[in-house]
Amino acid sequence: QVHFVESGGGSVQAGGSLRLSCTASGLTFSTYAMGWFRQAPGNERDFLATIGSNGTPYVADSVKDRFAISRDNARNMVHLQMNSLKPEDTAVYYCAASRSFFASTKGEFDSWGQGTQVTVSS
Repeated sequence: QVHFVESGGGSVQAGGSLRLSCTASGLTFSTYAMGWFRQAPGNERDFLATIGSNGTPYVADSVKDRFAISRDNARNMVHLQMNSLKPEDTAVYYCAASRSFFASTKGEFDSWGQGTQVTVSS
């Protein structure tokens, strides 16, 4: 059974940075694409970034100037570095895994973490 432990969320002032981490177990991590999504109250769960099993990253245009995704296959971890945070970045952030070589849409991801809260104050 796939299991995720997400960490790194919290409260930060606008302009600050956070680094989210997700440790996965129960899967052959290196063969999965990994992604990050977020969901604010009353909103859909939105795609932020993905990294393919070969390490190819893709970040949504809306955050590509501020967010970066990386993975550490030796530790079964995926990270989301978030810089220049804004109050509108406040949301629950989720990591997810896809059996696909590369995935960038919500429907392509098979397993989801429980989420970690990020709150950005002005």
